[in-house]
Amino acid sequence: MYTNSAYIHNSLLDIVDKSKPIIITSCGTYKLYTQKEFTTYRPKGRKDYQLIYVAAGKAHFEIDGKDMIVCPGNMVIYRPRQMQRYVYYGDEHTEVFWVHFTGGEVKQILRRYGIDDDVNIFYGGDHAEYRILFKQMIQELQLCRDDYEEMLEYIFRQILISVHRQQGHDDSKTVSAMAEEMDRAAAYFSEHYNEGILVEDYASMHNMSVSWFIRNFRQRIGTTPTQYIMSKRIANAQMLLESSDYNMTEIAKIVGYDNPLYFSRVFKKEKGMSPMEYRKSIRR
Repeated sequence: MYTNSAYIHNSLLDIVDKSKPIIITSCGTYKLYTQKEFTTYRPKGRKDYQLIYVAAGKAHFEIDGKDMIVCPGNMVIYRPRQMQRYVYYGDEHTEVFWVHFTGGEVKQILRRYGIDDDVNIFYGGDHAEYRILFKQMIQELQLCRDDYEEMLEYIFRQILISVHRQQGHDDSKTVSAMAEEMDRAAAYFSEHYNEGILVEDYASMHNMSVSWFIRNFRQRIGTTPTQYIMSKRIANAQMLLESSDYNMTEIAKIVGYDNPLYFSRVFKKEKGMSPMEYRKSIRR
């Protein structure tokens, strides 16, 4: 295992300092070769912010109670007091860079560069420049040359700018991968719309946080997963009401509702009339 790190004022303690907009307090890197695993668990989190960049291999994180596999090019951000649990495995040849920071305007700065308050994992790009920038921060903290604190902020902002630019590219890898993932989800829901689908289970099975999945599904498809599934059920119920003689209980069950009364309420809310009224209006 290779590690190289540096800490402001050589202090390993969490630092909270709001005297400046943003202050870099420590930075480092880990690269696993033969060591079986490296585990971090902070049940109460830290007092400061942490950003982790996965440069190679894989990293395993627990986010919002869900186990997530994070691949190269992605970044994970932890906020103050947020529980931290993550593992790197030697046989996956994991390489990560990390930085801790604090300040009086951190939230606003992160938002400025497209990192919203509810985001924990995002794609920044699999670029060699990130390695260079993180190594520069480590060196600045180790050498403590004139104006090194300002230089640290300057370098860190370069990282944030690169992340923001990456997120703004419609043809970027993250957008393409996200689009494919959401298209696969939509296709799955279309095929299995009449089954007992739980959005939370689908997200978990595909190593996605529920909030991230819902947000990106809505961005790609134009509606939430739950609304999408419901729209498929109602559309197919309409078809059966128009072209079959199945009764309301049978139609409800076919499209995925065990309770025909609930089906009727949902249908009326969406179409402005009950299933029976809809059938009569079509067959007049």
